[in-house]
Amino acid sequence: MADLFTIGNFMTLLMLILLQAVLGFDNLLYISIESKRVPEDKQRYVRKLGIGLAIGLRILLLIIVVQMLESFKDPFFEIHIKKVFEGEFNLHALITIAGGGFILYTAVKEINHMLAIEHLEEHQSDAKRSVNGAIFWIVLMNLVFSFDSILSAMALTDNTIVMAVAIIVSGLLMIFLADHVAEFLKKNRMYEVLGLFILFIVGVMLISEGGHLAHIKLFSYEVHAMTKTTFYFVLAVLVIVDIVQSRYQKKIALMRELASSKTAKH
Repeated sequence: MADLFTIGNFMTLLMLILLQAVLGFDNLLYISIESKRVPEDKQRYVRKLGIGLAIGLRILLLIIVVQMLESFKDPFFEIHIKKVFEGEFNLHALITIAGGGFILYTAVKEINHMLAIEHLEEHQSDAKRSVNGAIFWIVLMNLVFSFDSILSAMALTDNTIVMAVAIIVSGLLMIFLADHVAEFLKKNRMYEVLGLFILFIVGVMLISEGGHLAHIKLFSYEVHAMTKTTFYFVLAVLVIVDIVQSRYQKKIALMRELASSKTAKH
């Protein structure tokens, strides 16, 4: 037990909390978008309960992964259609591909819904989800996002207690930040579009990662995982474009206002 309270473990814990926080950003976006589907007075409750349940299940998942690491890596079925499609699928690859596909579907559906002018009057009541349904999807997608963070944590330490503490601390941070992210998106509706496109890229990244894990080849071309460096570069470009576009729109609105006032004077 004395070996637990060491400077090395403390530094590892800080690194793991930081890692969980960085990897958890896209998770917060999904939670904010999913919680929007329930009545407004239940949204905060859904976010907190969803993340709270996910913390407990993440720790359970950590224990399972530690005990069955090889089972997650070993392929249990293969597909070989020569020069068309090849792949060796393990559990980790399937979960990553399925999670990425669902996130991609969610992002595209929300973007389409946002652009559907004919549903403007129904915007407040359309596509509402039950509280239990929203909590279920938040917990499920939280677990999908957990795989990468747990495997990354295992590369830094083999101490299960340190990893469990990092999961709990990062989960509490997510509970605190989830309300702020949701409130920010509610007050700054323009950034909802940015958030959805970030979610879209997260889906692509997860599918590419799953494809790489499964050694998928399409028409003899191997699928490569999108690197985290590429993801953060694209994320930075999206944010910069959104900021520039927002300021340019304000400038155009001001120019129109000035032109209108000049016309009114004449």
